[in-house]
Amino acid sequence: MAELATIARPYAEALFKACKDVAGVDLAATASWTDELAAVAADPQVRSLADNPKVTPEQLLGLFTSVIRTQLPAMATNFLKTVIDNGRVDVLPEIAAQFRSLVNASKGSADATVYSAFPLDAAALADLRATLEKRFGRKLELSTKVDESLIGGVRVVVGDEVLDTSVKARLEQMKAALTA
Repeated sequence: MAELATIARPYAEALFKACKDVAGVDLAATASWTDELAAVAADPQVRSLADNPKVTPEQLLGLFTSVIRTQLPAMATNFLKTVIDNGRVDVLPEIAAQFRSLVNASKGSADATVYSAFPLDAAALADLRATLEKRFGRKLELSTKVDESLIGGVRVVVGDEVLDTSVKARLEQMKAALTA
């Protein structure tokens, strides 16, 4: 079976191209509804329904539109119909991730996840953003998650790059140095 990324790439690229070609389409809004579709598609119950041959594409489309909080634009509905008709509901999370990467690349930015041992206040996050943008050389869209196992410091993931300045990582480095 082909990799999900390989299957998702043409969908993400086609959606990105359609957004660029159609006047008045907001890339951020499109990224938002693709994320919502991905969240619904990631649910195990939805996946089992999508894999059920007794469930029609129309029923599956109705399920998606009823679960999504916002009203989907016509482009989203057409996109979702295409994905459902081609039996690619399980690929929606990867399509959303690749679409967001294309949007970020067009803006010269990247998504970054900051893991910290404690919640970060707005001032600390602003300082961290400035430092990270200088370090990675591009504008970053930060999201934060608390991971108490880090003990202190932060771990930043930007695409496939990881910057780990946590106490946990430093302790593991010392352990490796002492046992070598």
